Order: sequence, then C-alpha cells, then structure tokens
Amino acid sequence: MPRISDIYGSMVFNEHTMQERLPSATYKQLMRTIKDGAPLDLDVANVVAHAMKEWAIEKGATHYTHWFQPLTGITSEKHDSFLDPMPDGRAIMSFSGKELIQGEPDASSFPSGGLRATFEARGYTAWDPTSYAFIKDEVLCIPTAFCSYTGEALDKKTPLLRSMKAVEEQAGRVLDLFGDEHDRVVPTLGAEQEYFLISEEDYKKRLDLVLTGRTLFGYSPCKGQELEEHYFGAIRPTVNNYMKELDDVLWKLGVSAKTKHNEVAPAQHELAPIFANVNRAIDGNLLTMEEMRLLASHYGLVCLQHEKPFESINGSGKHNNWSLSAGKKNLFDPGENPMENLRFLVFLTGVIQAVDEYQELLRMTAASAGNDHRLGANEAPPAIVSIFLGDELGAVVDALVEDHDYTSADRVSMDLGVDVLPNFLKDNSDRNRTSPFAFTGNKFEFRMPGSEQNLSDCDTVLNTAMAKSLKEFADQMEGLEGEAFEAAAIDYIKHTLRDHKRIIFNGDGYSDEWPEEAARRGLANHKTTADALPCYVSEKSFELFEEFGVLSRAEVQSRYEVKLEKYNKIMNIEVRTMKRLVRRDYLPAINKFAADIARHIAEVEAVLPDADLTCQRERLRKLLAGAAEINQHLEKLHTLHYASREVVDQQERANMNAHQIVPVMDDLRHAVDQMELIVEREFWPVPTYNEILFYA
Repeated sequence: MPRISDIYGSMVFNEHTMQERLPSATYKQLMRTIKDGAPLDLDVANVVAHAMKEWAIEKGATHYTHWFQPLTGITSEKHDSFLDPMPDGRAIMSFSGKELIQGEPDASSFPSGGLRATFEARGYTAWDPTSYAFIKDEVLCIPTAFCSYTGEALDKKTPLLRSMKAVEEQAGRVLDLFGDEHDRVVPTLGAEQEYFLISEEDYKKRLDLVLTGRTLFGYSPCKGQELEEHYFGAIRPTVNNYMKELDDVLWKLGVSAKTKHNEVAPAQHELAPIFANVNRAIDGNLLTMEEMRLLASHYGLVCLQHEKPFESINGSGKHNNWSLSAGKKNLFDPGENPMENLRFLVFLTGVIQAVDEYQELLRMTAASAGNDHRLGANEAPPAIVSIFLGDELGAVVDALVEDHDYTSADRVSMDLGVDVLPNFLKDNSDRNRTSPFAFTGNKFEFRMPGSEQNLSDCDTVLNTAMAKSLKEFADQMEGLEGEAFEAAAIDYIKHTLRDHKRIIFNGDGYSDEWPEEAARRGLANHKTTADALPCYVSEKSFELFEEFGVLSRAEVQSRYEVKLEKYNKIMNIEVRTMKRLVRRDYLPAINKFAADIARHIAEVEAVLPDADLTCQRERLRKLLAGAAEINQHLEKLHTLHYASREVVDQQERANMNAHQIVPVMDDLRHAVDQMELIVEREFWPVPTYNEILFYA
C-alpha cells in the first residue's frame, strides 16, 4: 500500500513539479505571476505548456481541458486531445502556450442572465495560474476563468479572484499602518462538506430523488437521529471502503482531505480538508463533490448532496471556515490577550462591520430552493445573519463599546477529574452551532451555505465587504503615527463597534425569542430565496461591487437573473415531478389497496354476514378520504403551477413559488405521507425512509 506522502499531489502540476520540470528562469517568472500577480508573456507560457504536456503524457493523459465554473455553480469541461496529425500520416502530441492560456467554449449554452444572447456564442476561458493544473480521468485539467466575447465574467471564479485582490490591497494598507512587514494577504478557506450515502437500488426506485435530489414524499422513519448514536459512530464497512478510495483519489489530486466521520442524521457523513488559499480551496471542494458522486457507484451507493434530501431529519450544509493570512500570520488570531492586540481588534471590527452592513448580501449567497428547506429548521442556522463571538471576545467588545476596564479571564485549564487523562486549555470561544457566523478561535465559520452550493458566492461577498471595512479604516488612519495612530485606531474601533453591535448575538439562534429580538434590532429575516435575492440588485450592492471592481452593474444584474431563473426552474421540476408521482404512483397504489379492502369486506360478509368489520371499514373510509384530500391538493397545485408559468417577471414568479406554491406542495406531501401509514407495504410504490436510511 503506497504511503500518503508518495501519492499526495502526484496528479497535480504543483510548485514542486514545476521546479523539477521548468527551466530556472521560466520557473521564477511563473512564480512571480502566481505569487505577485506579475503578467505572464507568451514565451513563458509556451515553455510551461510544453513541460505540462510532457508531464501529463507521462501520467497517461491523452487530452486537455479548460476546467471552469459557469454560473450553474458546478464545473464544466470540453476535452481536446494533444493529437496533431502530420502530412506524412504520422501524428505528434502538441500543446502550445496559446492553448494553455486561452480556450473558446460555446458561451450561448450556459446561463448568462442576459449578458449573452443565444445566437451570440463566443466566449473565452483564461488560464488561472494561481490554481494548479491536475490530471483527472486521463485528462489534463487547467483551471480557468470564463468570460464573454465582450469581456463580462460568466463564471464564479473571476469575481472571486477580483475580491481576493481587493481585500489583499486594503488589508495590506492596514498592515502598513502597523509597520508590519508582511507577505501577500490571502483569504483562506476550510470547506466542511456534508453528504448522504444511500443504496443505489433504493435510489433508482425513487423518481423524486433521481429528478430533484430530494424526496418529495416520505413519512418520518420509526427511528431517526433521536438516539444520537450515528454522530461520530463507527463507520459501516461499505462506507468506510468508499471513504478510503475517496481519500486516495483526492490526495492524488492535491486535495488535503483530513477528517471524515458520520454526521448527525442516519446515512449522513462529512469530509473536511485542511485550510488553503480560498481559490484553490473552492476548486478542491468542487473536485471533492464530483469525486464523491462518481465513486459512490463503485460500492452500490449514491451520494446525495442536496441540502434537504429527507424530511424530518437533518439536512446537509457546507461550513465555510474563512480567515485572512499574511504569510504565516493569521490576522484573526487574537494572541494571548486580545484586548492588547490592536491589530487583531482592527480586523475583528472590520468583520463585524462588514457582516452587519452586508448581512442581506451574505444571506443571499446561501439562498437556494434546497436550502430553503434547511435554514431555520433547528438543524442549521436561522435565516437571520448574526455573529457569535463567545464569552471572552464578547466581553472585550462590551468593554470597548461601554468604555470600561476589561479583566481577562485568562485561559482556563480544564481538569477532567481522572488522573490518567491530561488537563488541557480551553479555547477563547466556545462553539455555537445555532449561529450562522461564528468566531471559532482564529477564523469565522459561516454555517449558512448548503451542501450543494459553490462557496465562491459567499467568499466573494465576504472578501469585498471586508475590503470596504478595511478601506474605511485605512482612509482615516493614513498619515497618523505612534501614539496618535493608536489613539485614533482605538477610537475608531469603539465607535464602529457601537454602530454595529446589533449583529453580535451569543445566544440560542433556535429559540422562539430570537426572531423577535432580531426584528427589534433591525436585522433582516429573509426566510425564502424569493425574499433573499432582491438585495443583490440594490443600489447598495451595485456600489459595493463596483467600488472594488469585483462585479460591474451588468454582471451583478446577470447573476441575480440567473439565480432567479434557477430557483424557478427547480420549482417547476419539483412540481411536475410531484404531480406525476401522485397521479401515476401514489393515488393508484392507494386506490388499489382500497379496492383490495373493499373486496375483502365483501368476501367476508358473503360468508359471515354478522362479522365485525369495523376496523376494515374505518381503514377503507380513511383511504377514500385521504385520496379525496390528495386529489383536492393536487388540483390546487396544478392550477397554481400553470398560473405561475404565465408569469413573465421572474421575481414575481419566484414570489408565487415561495409563498403560494410551496405551502400547497407541503399540504399535498402531508396528505400522501399520512397514507403511507395506512397502506400495506406490498402496495406502497416506493422504498420508505425506514428502508432507505438504514440499509445494511
């Protein structure tokens, strides 16, 4: 069995491989591009392309692709072979610098939100040298940005890279004020990925899972997660073998898969990597999701990444652990005494200001049809954005805001009361699983995103909003030195925290009182995607993105349109699937069982006229009443569905889907699920939760 150190990154054209394969001058020039943002000329690109091709062919690659992230949120690739036919009938393998730097996929078939007309097909992919190329399935994959013929960004990566540049520039200005020698400031990310694994046989029998990624029907299982035995429990052998192969594949691709375990819900699991540059981390997460889906079939399993595949048990999130680093310095590390760490307090204040000012934008990034079923369900954060700081930092903020002395509690040694167990030091903050944005020692954990989502959206907003906060600080402080700077910085921190303290909440986000308290504070509570999206096209949003060159007004508008259209299309698919399943599967099964009971009653009465058939008649009555209720909800859903398709304005259609259609879908689901309790198992047309979630 190969060692991890031998296989890790073996399929990646990383810095180590570049240093081995490239001439010294070329390597240095490429590193200046990667690490300092220096432009890369075509001569250097040609040398890199040749070395990359030779390395890839040695690894078994026959094709290359520009691997990019269109506005669908997933990845796309078009494979071209290295083959170059010669006039004499032979062929050579070639790959030029131009082919490395630029590709030309069809831009008309990807969502553009109006940036491209269907008949205008030209689009470009551009090599992102800051994210390493890798080999997947005998294809050299080159991470790229994707833009239109007229230059607008058509992808998730481009605005992310722009936001990284914005926060780096502003953070650098702040560090210069402190006289800190520093490397480039880079946002970092650790993306915890939750997912479900179920039997492939059960999956094939559930059309709702196949078409929508979630079960549109299903009564809660007799046993769910109430015993709390699955979380961190022993991993079943089939799943463990799957996880082992997944680790091997990801390690070869340079994805630092670190932690794996069972999650809270039955059949639910999690994978967490080591922190990385946010750009590479998101590329790695998208690769992880893809490999999770592909490898599951090797074990007769299917990987579900929907935010809420099963009602009544926990859904799946993707925790976005975000921080800022300058070389080896973590700018969110409080140090031994956070009250005395002025630099940390400046960056902490910047985050608090950014999240409060742009809470609606941050909520918007986690909005999706799937995540609407997860947020606020006492399993995930509520739809209200707030920040958890913990006792110590909370006390620091209180002291600053209220202008009184602060006495550090110091780090407390925990004695576990057993001699053979070591004592250990408490962290400076506890964990708050109900908080959507929690400080967890030296990073912030944004818990709102759903498991299926591309984290570029939320990190683009975080980076840009943080750049805005840091810019305001630097603009006011530049020109000040020594004690004057320190006094002005502390004064700035105090009044900024006073202005934005409302966003800090260290309590229970699941409590009934919190929404009321949040409303009193003036915090937004957008419970649905339809409610959350309009802030994207507010003047405040346009100004933020335009100020830092992250997105133009047209690019923001296009993304809003894409998100709206996607939400409405998903809702249309779910409604159509729901109607078909009721008409062709559930109602026929209910009616067939009702007829069987009626036949049984008639047969018994023919033999024993005085027989007590009260139970059978009551069951038949419930079945017929249930079928009638189902038909009633079905007709109402059908009417609303067709009315919604006539609504031209996408926001109005989204509002109708969220506030009129979803409640009827819930009613229809409830009516069908009640019948699952009555109909005999041999008549029920699909595997139930009891069977799906507790496979051998």
